[in-house]
Amino acid sequence: MPRVLRGAAALALVAGLAACAVPLSEPLGTPRAQVLARQGQPTAVHSLPQGERLLYSQLPAGTEVYNLDFDTSGRLVRAEQVLTQTRLESIPLDQWTQTDLQRTFGPPLRVERVARWDGDIWTYRFKQGSDPRFAHVHLDPAGVVRRIGFTDDIPNTDKGRD
Repeated sequence: MPRVLRGAAALALVAGLAACAVPLSEPLGTPRAQVLARQGQPTAVHSLPQGERLLYSQLPAGTEVYNLDFDTSGRLVRAEQVLTQTRLESIPLDQWTQTDLQRTFGPPLRVERVARWDGDIWTYRFKQGSDPRFAHVHLDPAGVVRRIGFTDDIPNTDKGRD
């Protein structure tokens, strides 16, 4: 009986690891169908000038967004984790729209409105090194990115207070 249990445990471990496949582990040149078979359905699919993007987002609970870009023949040409400080800082102000944000970073963690800003604020959770952070992308009423701010995600570790 213990032998059967060990075999079942090993099988469960392998199945669990397969279910946790990371999109960046996909080799360049992999056909789209194989990526879908391993990674499952993406959060979003976007047309690109030279192919297609499969976007896999870990939000709202996670801190990573993966873009897997395919050429017109359906082969993987680029795989990138885009939810980084550097990438968020490089968003072109006064040029990008909410469509560009969706195509690159996917849906935000949350959309908010505040009294001092006439438009939506899209918030993305990410990590800078091991530090959890938020990016707050301010869109004007027409949906154009006007500014970006960053704050630290400070976990509530004081369990003794109400």
